[in-house]
Amino acid sequence: MSEPSKQQKQLKIQKGIRLAEDKLVTAIQTALDDRSSYGELEESQFRNLLRVADTTDSTEVIKNFLFYQIGRDKKWGRGKNSLAQKIIHNIDKDIKIIADKIARDARSDDLNSIWLELTRRYLGYGARYLVYKNKGES
Repeated sequence: MSEPSKQQKQLKIQKGIRLAEDKLVTAIQTALDDRSSYGELEESQFRNLLRVADTTDSTEVIKNFLFYQIGRDKKWGRGKNSLAQKIIHNIDKDIKIIADKIARDARSDDLNSIWLELTRRYLGYGARYLVYKNKGES
């Protein structure tokens, strides 16, 4: 069996990412629904996280920013059940597993780019949902 072309791989990757979107949305909404895991988190603070994700090629940089936020104040929560820790867990475990499956299915060695794209989408959906939680739910 011949190796798929670069374009075929990209199409499979994009399809895999689109098929994973429901899981990403559900995961971040579940994390944000647990209000006890964080304080008065503002949309601008979540957008800052999204900006970090959009300007790096590293999930480690994103997680480092979350650790920094935990140290600054309680808006992201504290301890292992904090919102920040839930996001980090989702990035390291659930999202990475999805990215790995997409890479394998597409026969691509570009796991990090797939993982980063899924993480960016996950955080983008979170920024939207937080606006709803803070302004539309009450």
